[in-house]
Amino acid sequence: MLWAAWCWEARETGFLAGEPSSRPSLISIALFSIPGPAEGCRLLAVELTSSNTKPVVQEFQSVELSCIIKSTITPDPRIEWKKIRDGETSYVFFDNKMQGDFATRAEILSRTSLVIKNTTRMDTATYRCEVAAPSDTKTIDEINIQLTVQVKPMTPRCTVPKAVPVGKTASLHCHENEGFPKSTYSWYRNSEPLSPDTKSNAKFQNSSYTLNPTTGTLVFHAVHKGDTGRYSCIATNDAGFAKCEEQEMEVYDLNIGGIIGGVLVVVAVLVLITLGICCAYRRGYFANSKESGESYKTPAKPDGVNYIRTDDEGDFRHKSSFVI
Repeated sequence: MLWAAWCWEARETGFLAGEPSSRPSLISIALFSIPGPAEGCRLLAVELTSSNTKPVVQEFQSVELSCIIKSTITPDPRIEWKKIRDGETSYVFFDNKMQGDFATRAEILSRTSLVIKNTTRMDTATYRCEVAAPSDTKTIDEINIQLTVQVKPMTPRCTVPKAVPVGKTASLHCHENEGFPKSTYSWYRNSEPLSPDTKSNAKFQNSSYTLNPTTGTLVFHAVHKGDTGRYSCIATNDAGFAKCEEQEMEVYDLNIGGIIGGVLVVVAVLVLITLGICCAYRRGYFANSKESGESYKTPAKPDGVNYIRTDDEGDFRHKSSFVI
């Protein structure tokens, strides 16, 4: 306390800055001979600390961002909170009131700490607590709090082929993009987990597949009958997990003999149809029908006969004309 008083007096009189004082304090002169003035002066610097600089909370829960004034002599320091996300800075607490959407879901606790209620994934950011203490030798101090809001995975979207022939490749996919941190994926067949390493589990030694827990892709390089089953996928992160519904994948034998027989039947049918069409053409079933007999022609007018219409009779009369 004595050194605090000395430092305050020295700062007020300009002694610490090397300035001559017109009225040196007796307390300053008396305490000057006491060793350790540097340690005493540090008591006048505003200093912040925190009980947790990296809090983690699940979405929709409340969280306290701890900011504690470790030392100051300013009776009423100015408190400010800022949010830094994606390179942009915005006010959370400024001019003794909450700003933006924090006005309805945040409050100041114990003069400096910040409590956020009903957190969302958008609250994941760096929060800066700034304290200005004009009466201290060091008038400003700040501390950063890194808040992480975890989000439970949504139900992943799973894609499973319904039927695959023996020996062929089959790809199964599982993905969701809501969880934070990013989800990892595990596959199940008939409710039993598929081991990432087929050699480590005797049940899957006959299977040739690759499982990527980061992307959620399960690839069978050459399926066999034992790979038939009901497949499901689970997405997991620190906030929880979610599972998609089971989907059936059938592995069937490829009947080469049946395929060849079917092809031969189709070829035989096409040959018979072609022969039938050729025979029909030869027998004239597809020939164009022609009229029998001579074609009808319009009779020509007899020579020497003219058709004349008279006005009073209203009909035609024959008039013979002879050319000599």
